[in-house]
Amino acid sequence: MDKFLIAGLGNPGDKYSGTRHNIGFDVVDVLAQKKNGVWKTARYGDVCTIKIKGRTVILLKPSTYMNLSGKALRYWQDQENIATAQTLVIVDDVSLPRGLLRMKKKGSDGGHNGLAHIIEILQTTQFPRLRFGIGYDFPKGYQVEYVLSRWSKEEIEELKPKVNKAVEMCISFVMMGTERTMNEFNEKQPPPPQDNSEENE
Repeated sequence: MDKFLIAGLGNPGDKYSGTRHNIGFDVVDVLAQKKNGVWKTARYGDVCTIKIKGRTVILLKPSTYMNLSGKALRYWQDQENIATAQTLVIVDDVSLPRGLLRMKKKGSDGGHNGLAHIIEILQTTQFPRLRFGIGYDFPKGYQVEYVLSRWSKEEIEELKPKVNKAVEMCISFVMMGTERTMNEFNEKQPPPPQDNSEENE
């Protein structure tokens, strides 16, 4: 029987709820709601089992904190006997404009602590991931403060259709695989804005 694991990355607790870094949690929450799933607190995270056209999908929100995400991912892969190729990781990305969505079959951690730990634990960069752009509108040296800050009300409204699109991409991943989902849904990344402010530093 086809079985899949979709892990939305984030940090547990009210302190981090609604922050940019937790967009992975937000996407799997909406997917669970759409499929009438019920979350249960389990080992290394909150887990929800749903069905997508007869396929079993385990949704995971790790409780290990972002920089130990690999621990939760590996445990639930082993527990449910799910292949890495059928594991999707949803992650925030400061190198993409806010709301831009891109699925990839593999790749480096791109400076993301959650992906770095997953790569370290799985000993491979060859796993599907859905990168959710959270923008890069922060001063140099303030990335941590930016990713841990909360979305504004305006941003939340703006992102709702993007979260829904991310959910569609998760469903497509289960139904059609990574390659076809990439071809159908991936958005092109515009060139980054010119920044000449540090040329003389």
